[in-house]
Amino acid sequence: MAEHKKQYQNERIIRISSSSAANDGQAITLEGKLHLLPTETKGIVLFAHDSGSSRHSIRNNYVAQALHNAGIATLLVDLLTPEEDADIRTQNILYRLPSGLVPNKFNTKLLAKRLITATNWIMEDPDTQDLINNIGYFGASTGSAAALIASSSVERPSAISAIVSCGGRPDLAGLEALSKVQAPTLLIVGDNDAKSVIDFNNDALKQLKSVQKKKLVIIPGATHLVEEASSLKEVARLASGWFACYFLIKKHSSSNNQ
Repeated sequence: MAEHKKQYQNERIIRISSSSAANDGQAITLEGKLHLLPTETKGIVLFAHDSGSSRHSIRNNYVAQALHNAGIATLLVDLLTPEEDADIRTQNILYRLPSGLVPNKFNTKLLAKRLITATNWIMEDPDTQDLINNIGYFGASTGSAAALIASSSVERPSAISAIVSCGGRPDLAGLEALSKVQAPTLLIVGDNDAKSVIDFNNDALKQLKSVQKKKLVIIPGATHLVEEASSLKEVARLASGWFACYFLIKKHSSSNNQ
């Protein structure tokens, strides 16, 4: 269920109520920014961020604008509530895993459940019905792992047409989840990021054993989240090209099968 709070031409703020079963016993409400296009749309991309700042992130909004220019709708959703995000910022520990206590931002399974909730909302909302067969995920940091986990855990995995990870930790998805991913996947890292992060991405790429189209791109001069102006422009170009390509392939394939 969603409550529409504001509307700006093709953009509106949404609130998605999530059942307690999907949130470790807690009933929560996710907020997001949905941007639809007045013209024919290739698909829709959900942004997965590891904190509650997804719809306010300068990087995410810059990439989203590039996607709009490429004919792609977007949903920038906050996967954590303001309260949970505040706990992260003060380094309070909220979630217990077998390995010990961790902040919510590293609880990739929780983030994946929230992303699936947002995906289900797209499947059900009347305004997005023409997009439900062409959904993409753009993940950053630990949100990348959440996107990979969610892609094979949603009710209709075939609806996920492409995934882009930027400055991400895809390895945190785990070997089992990585082996189940089927959507074409692009991993983007900066060459000035920590060597361990680049190695994590290389290793994750090898574990995407069910993915036929996969690629790792290392951007010269870019740091961890690839937020430098020139680097961000390249991220936007790569992401919009990747999503547009595989959205069109899916659409043409569906047309030929009818």
